[in-house]
Amino acid sequence: MNIALIGYGKMGHAVEAEAAGRGHRVVCTVDNDSEWDSKAEALRTADVAIEFSTPATAVANIRRCFDHGLPVVSGTTGWNDCLEEVRSECLQRGQTLFTASNFSIGMNIMFALNERLAELMASYPQYRIGITETHHIHKLDAPSGTAITLREQIVDHLGRNEEIPIESIREGEVPGTHTVVYDSEIDTLTLTHEAHSRKGLAVGALIAAEFVVGKKGCFTMKDLLND
Repeated sequence: MNIALIGYGKMGHAVEAEAAGRGHRVVCTVDNDSEWDSKAEALRTADVAIEFSTPATAVANIRRCFDHGLPVVSGTTGWNDCLEEVRSECLQRGQTLFTASNFSIGMNIMFALNERLAELMASYPQYRIGITETHHIHKLDAPSGTAITLREQIVDHLGRNEEIPIESIREGEVPGTHTVVYDSEIDTLTLTHEAHSRKGLAVGALIAAEFVVGKKGCFTMKDLLND
């Protein structure tokens, strides 16, 4: 599989480092506006684009992938307000988009546990719920897309209206730690996922890219894990 990397920061480099081990080749990296034109020939040789850029540029980058007829796997967070619009455009144009707030297989298992735990705790309003997420100081969005997903899942499965605060911590080079806390006067229950490196995210993005090649439409990690 030939891959175009859209965004060549820490995640772009992490995906590149893992690609060869899965039998893939990075044929192009695009890291600024001018490179869309200067690297147009290389882009035409790509089978799929993997996009890890910034919240401010993600939507434009995805649309440019559509313009090139490239299936795009997007791991950028912080642009949720535009997500439904971009998904609608993807379907209207007959393109391919895979989005995830977190590509880690372990984190997506935590998503499943988070939903089930919220269902179990629905009958116990004495527990106060909170979420904490910790990332490296370079992360541009806060709270993280993963933390927002965790909160949305809890709201959807708890069965009652409740304000669920998210504490965002930025320190050092932490890859990402997410904790959901149910706290009462009697006890505390916590659910935590701690990434040790970006490798899990990179491998997950590559698995998603393998999944979407040859498909049309909009996909998420649930589609991949249920395949």
